Amino acid sequence: MDNPRADKVAVVDEVRERLAASDGAVLTEYRGLTVAALANLRRELAAAGGDYKVYKNTLVRLAVADGPKESIRDLLTGPTAIAFVQGDISAVAKALRDFAKANPNLVVKGGIADDGLLSASEMTVLADLPPRQTLLAQFAGALSAPMQQLAGLLEALPRNLAYGISALLEQKRSEGGGEAPAPTAEAPAEEAPAPTAEAPAEEAPAPTAEAPAEEAPAE
Repeated sequence: MDNPRADKVAVVDEVRERLAASDGAVLTEYRGLTVAALANLRRELAAAGGDYKVYKNTLVRLAVADGPKESIRDLLTGPTAIAFVQGDISAVAKALRDFAKANPNLVVKGGIADDGLLSASEMTVLADLPPRQTLLAQFAGALSAPMQQLAGLLEALPRNLAYGISALLEQKRSEGGGEAPAPTAEAPAEEAPAPTAEAPAEEAPAPTAEAPAEEAPAE
């Protein structure tokens, strides 16, 4: 820029500094929006962590030249306004999408986050994401849940082992009426005496002649 005017230099410096200090930026085309509509958009973006401002494309190109944000040069066509993001870029993308539903003249061109260029379709994906804090909470929960379960299992192992041993000892006491004696070698069974020859049965005396019945005296 030959012999630049001081006001233009100030704008270039402002854009460069604000891009460097922001967590991201979303570039839009605002052609056809009324002054009142732009005022409403600024309020909604401010509530989501965005600051909306209109700049000339030539000055923005100078601000990003040979820097980490140079990739946005391709988005600098037509009337351009930049939403500088402080915090969650998805919240700003959501606010822009919701505003565009009622105001079709607002067109999201794309954006930049962590020096990476985001297309208009990628901005739509960001707009559909839950808030950053919700995502972080879900991620933390996914990490901590298995750890908590593992810790509970490890803690329960010695406790359950002690309960099992105690129950086994109690069962043995109830079955044996006390502590079971230490096992000893089993005594051999007593051998039965060797069988002997059977004694002959005592013979019965030989039968004798039956005495005749006494005859009754004759009358």
